[in-house]
Amino acid sequence: MKRSDKNEFVKKLKKELEDSSSVIVSHYAGLSVIETDDLRKSMRDNGAKFKVTKNRLTKLALTDTKYESITDLFNGPTAIAFSNDPIAPSRVSVDFEKKFKNFKIVGGAFEGEKIDLDKIQFLASLPSLDEVRGKLVGLILAPAQKIASILQEPGGQLARVINSRSESLGKSN
Repeated sequence: MKRSDKNEFVKKLKKELEDSSSVIVSHYAGLSVIETDDLRKSMRDNGAKFKVTKNRLTKLALTDTKYESITDLFNGPTAIAFSNDPIAPSRVSVDFEKKFKNFKIVGGAFEGEKIDLDKIQFLASLPSLDEVRGKLVGLILAPAQKIASILQEPGGQLARVINSRSESLGKSN
C-alpha cells in the first residue's frame, strides 16, 4: 500500500469511527474466508461494518477520536466492528463468538467509554433500535386504535338497532 493510500485509509476509517456509537475489537485468527465473509454479511444485514485492518493504521485512525482509549486492544490479528447503532456490532459479535471458537471479542467502546466483555454482552442482550422503535409505534398507536373503535361503536350499535327495527317492521307487514 502506498503512503498516500495509507493516509486516505486512515482518514476514511477515522471518519467512520467518529460517526459510530460503538466499536467492538476482536481477534479473528483461524477463521476461514467463508466464515469471515459470513460475519461481514451478518454485520451488514444489521447495519454495522466489520473490517480487518492493520493495527498500526487503526491506531493512527483512533488518535484524537472518542475511541482513543482502546488503542491498547490492537495487538495480534485484530478486526473491528462498528456502527451508529450501538447494539448491532455487539449483538452480531457475541452471536458469532458463540458459533466459532476462533473468534474472540477482546473489548470495545461505547460512546467513547472503554467497555469490557461483560458490558459488550449486556449491550448484545438489549433490543435493537428498530425493535425499540417498533414497540414505541405500537404503544403510540394502541390508544388511537382503541379511541377509533370506541367512537365507531355507537354508530354501529345505532345501525344494528335500525336494521333490527326495519326487519321487525318488515315481518309485521
